[in-house]
Amino acid sequence: MGNCLDSAKKSAAEIAPSELIKSPPVIKLYGPPNSFATSQIRLALLYKPVTLHFVPSEAHENPTVIYKSDVVSGSVEDVLRYLETKFPDPPLTVTNNSTSSIWGWCGETTPLVVWVVVLQHRSINWHLERMVKWAEDMAARGGNVRGDPSMGSPRMEVKKFGKSYSQLLQVMLEHAQMEETVLFQILESADRGLCKSANEEHAKHLPIMNGIKEEIKTIGVMNPGSPDYQEGLVNLSSRLKKLRDNCKQHFEEEERELLPLMEATELNKSQQEKVLQQSLDVMRETHSHLFRFFMEGLRPHDAMQYFDLIKRYCDNVRVSLMLHMMVD
Repeated sequence: MGNCLDSAKKSAAEIAPSELIKSPPVIKLYGPPNSFATSQIRLALLYKPVTLHFVPSEAHENPTVIYKSDVVSGSVEDVLRYLETKFPDPPLTVTNNSTSSIWGWCGETTPLVVWVVVLQHRSINWHLERMVKWAEDMAARGGNVRGDPSMGSPRMEVKKFGKSYSQLLQVMLEHAQMEETVLFQILESADRGLCKSANEEHAKHLPIMNGIKEEIKTIGVMNPGSPDYQEGLVNLSSRLKKLRDNCKQHFEEEERELLPLMEATELNKSQQEKVLQQSLDVMRETHSHLFRFFMEGLRPHDAMQYFDLIKRYCDNVRVSLMLHMMVD
């Protein structure tokens, strides 16, 4: 995720003599397989440079971690604190100084939904950048040279590319719908017309997003390596770059000009929780079968922060489902 899960890895044997290769440390985790706490520890360990041996055990009431001679059991917080001490990189938590501001304003008094929106921006930006690089690589090869063997033939790779883009498209559509039906409604009720420009930007992005989807379909039925195929890949790369640049600028404008105004709406704690719940309800697919895909776009500490936000305000059944999407 973000930058760390499912990233392409070169075999260590290709870059170092075998005697210099160090295997990652082994962590054993015991706990009930359907336990919320156990799943949360498993999620955290996905981001650490360790090999996890998970042993389902109903005999352990709390998650229990064994590393070398250390045996650590207790609350999720206790176990996470231990893991952060033993394996500090990458960090799963950040200091107050490093999370205290976005554009110099976002801090402890910022409504919860603003943090959710900002973290969603980060995931979408990361995935857009990934898709641009992938499209550029396909265009450079032009269907004449295969890339990563795991991608298969050129036509198989285009299908995989189309599937990945469809997932990103769904996340982006749900994100825009959430902003328009929840966030912007709150701001508009305080100052009519405040979100007009942002809504117009959403409308401009939609044809580009749908055009990319159709371009991928068209390329998928062409003969790999043909002039039309190569031209299609170049056009696809160009469209994705435009979408990436437009979204990046749009997100920056929102975070600089609109989101700071959410604090002035003076939502109380109950209202904040309701707004956050509404936001998650709108983005139902993002927080179900697309959750792993979405979380891949976040840095480890951002991913853990996002999960911490939603676990506090979603029902346990829904949160457990999201956890299982990540670790199973």
